Amino acid sequence: MKPFRLNKHGKLVFPSSIFIELDFSIITDLNQLKAIIRRDFEVKAPTGTEIAERAAAGGYATRYDLLRDIGLHLFWANRYALVMYDKQPMRWRDVPRNRDDVFVPLLQPLEGREARSAGIRDAYAQLPAKWNGVAEDELFDMLFDCFSTKLYLAASIPPIKATIAEALATAGARTTTLGNYNPDHYHYSIDDILDVSEEQAELEALRRWAMVLHNQQPWDRSQARLKPLAEMQDDDIVVLYYPKDRHVLDFINREKSDTTVAKQAPTPDSGVEPVRPYPPLVIGDDAPIQPKIEALAIRKGEVICSNEDVVRNSPPSWSPMSAEEIADKTGIERRRYTAEPLENIALEAARAAMKHAGRGPEEIGAVLFCSCTSSRLIPSTATWLSGQLGIMQTHCSADIVAACAGFPYGVAESVRLLREIERPVLLVMAEKFSDKIGNARPSRMIFGDGAAAMVIAPSDGERDIHVVQTYASGPFSQVNSIIWPNHDFDNDITVYGPEVKALVKRYLNQMMGELSELGLKVDMIVPHQANKKMIIELAKPQGIDAKDIYFNITEIGNVSAASIPIALADAVLDGTISKRSLVFAPAFGAGAVGGYVILSLDSSMVAPEVTTAPAMSPSPTKAHSSIEDIKEAFHT
Repeated sequence: MKPFRLNKHGKLVFPSSIFIELDFSIITDLNQLKAIIRRDFEVKAPTGTEIAERAAAGGYATRYDLLRDIGLHLFWANRYALVMYDKQPMRWRDVPRNRDDVFVPLLQPLEGREARSAGIRDAYAQLPAKWNGVAEDELFDMLFDCFSTKLYLAASIPPIKATIAEALATAGARTTTLGNYNPDHYHYSIDDILDVSEEQAELEALRRWAMVLHNQQPWDRSQARLKPLAEMQDDDIVVLYYPKDRHVLDFINREKSDTTVAKQAPTPDSGVEPVRPYPPLVIGDDAPIQPKIEALAIRKGEVICSNEDVVRNSPPSWSPMSAEEIADKTGIERRRYTAEPLENIALEAARAAMKHAGRGPEEIGAVLFCSCTSSRLIPSTATWLSGQLGIMQTHCSADIVAACAGFPYGVAESVRLLREIERPVLLVMAEKFSDKIGNARPSRMIFGDGAAAMVIAPSDGERDIHVVQTYASGPFSQVNSIIWPNHDFDNDITVYGPEVKALVKRYLNQMMGELSELGLKVDMIVPHQANKKMIIELAKPQGIDAKDIYFNITEIGNVSAASIPIALADAVLDGTISKRSLVFAPAFGAGAVGGYVILSLDSSMVAPEVTTAPAMSPSPTKAHSSIEDIKEAFHT
């Protein structure tokens, strides 16, 4: 998991976007590593020659534009060191000669370095500042010092460095010596980097880049030289590379011994349409059980993450995008995060819903939990919630993974269970994306955290749930359009936009056709809050006007399974729905799942919003799992 933090200025920071790491336990071979490095470091980074030529041709509009390119180039130049190795200067006499876990980079000299650097320095001086001249000059000093003293040809560096024995056996091999090395040369601490604060979000991100890059060579770089290993003297200081962890070393050893086993992805079968359409479940007046919504409670994340926060945490793998551009692309200006564990916010929403419904634990017949971000497998979150709520036994407590269609899936299963048990069902929907996003930019722009809970009870009177429909599957590319964990992105959650748009269009066409056949006149459409711009664009050909669609995504982000119930509650709490209304709630998302619910909503159902003060160091509710508790439970 990759949690956020608040720094000493109260600003939101994402350490995983600043301190770039890769989990080598999930990288299968060198080809996969090179593809990751190419995508995250190489594609967007100019070479030093390209920067110099662009600067000489007047290709930079502002100082910031030049600074950003220098930063991208330096990350690329340090691409393998950043993710694979820790550096340790050492006197040559003390360097172990026969260890297989100590490495040294063999480097080729960079020709024309001084002239290229001088041209870039002169070009920078002629450019205007973009936001803050003083800050940009400070950043130039930091970045240019790293750039102008880079001695080696960056394009030639391999991912796997030579051992000392291999280096000594390589004719003409050169590596870096540090001259008069000072082990107390300034090095930025983690807190120094996290606590950076700039008025302009882009400059804050760039300053963190500069500090991370400085830490790659925390010595007097002006005294560094490339020296042949054959000419090394005992007192020469060389820079040794140590693998960051055992997974990196294991990866290196597997590649060197050629023992990597390639994993073969299965070939999907051709898609085949079902023999006949799946009709929606229509609950008529003659149904023996009429589903009644007794309560709807929500718990949003307590920490606001603005688009400016996203920008100020930009890693070098992202293309530049301003806060305004994020809002224009997604319809999102802020999303909510929580420092609490996922199950804790789910529990808060569940308790609020039960209280609002006036139901005690002895009355609840089933607990359903819908989420695609739960890391709790044993016990399931639904059973954990049942225990926390004091429910001694249910007919069913189970988790449902239906991603963004969690709401229709959960309601559909609740309705089925009502017929079996004729007792209230507690339906809980919650997501925590904030610690699973990492450096995936589309995911960081879109997803948020939050929870909602409903009590759905049997009634022989007026019903609140009228129609339920669920779908799943489709073309292989759509099924895999949203992936978590994605091994190619360091287990982060990833979104492939064109395929998501295709599945939303496919399902929306199907839903609107079914809605037309049902002949129901709805008062409001409250869709899954996926992407405001995309939904409006796809709804227009269906004859749906944007004014008839309710959105709260601007302030909340996409909370997947919890997005529709949170939006339903917000529509009541902000006065958009002030009387009993017939609502069409369509959903679609990861796994090519979809569905909709047609329900009646009124203000009496909605509990006061669960609120809490920001808690950056939560104390999770502990399950009884100590040795003493286990002994007591099993009478040992």
